Amino acid sequence: MKIHLTINGKNYSHDVEPRLLLIHYLRENAALTGSHVGCETSLCGACTIELDGKAVKSCTMFAVQADGAKITTIEGLANDGKLHGVQEAFWNEHGLQCGFCTPGMIMASKQIIDRNHAPSDAEIRHGLEGNLCRCTGYQHIVNAVKAAAAAAGK
Repeated sequence: MKIHLTINGKNYSHDVEPRLLLIHYLRENAALTGSHVGCETSLCGACTIELDGKAVKSCTMFAVQADGAKITTIEGLANDGKLHGVQEAFWNEHGLQCGFCTPGMIMASKQIIDRNHAPSDAEIRHGLEGNLCRCTGYQHIVNAVKAAAAAAGK
């Protein structure tokens, strides 16, 4: 089946098998490897992307289900070589260690801030429940989301 997607502002069109997961399409067909394949069961959130403005775990859907969609991946957040505010905050607040969960955490964090420009710690933690990190203990991630939200509100 032929699908057409807009990913990070660029048009893509490929023939794909109906069973191809969106995460594999992004990595293999579009050569965008920033989103990571973790559990492939929707538990870890490492594959989180933005699909038509909503954070989605790209291992939970087939590429054909995304036909016609507008997708933003971690690669699409930076603009003209300048990191997105959430990316910058993760760097400044040490919200990453090994980096495996970071793309998904950043994409989920962006949606938290898009929905609420001043989230509480509890709201941040709730918004990140579907994303797992094995390194940081989460406090630095929460700090990064708060810093990004504060910077976005200025």
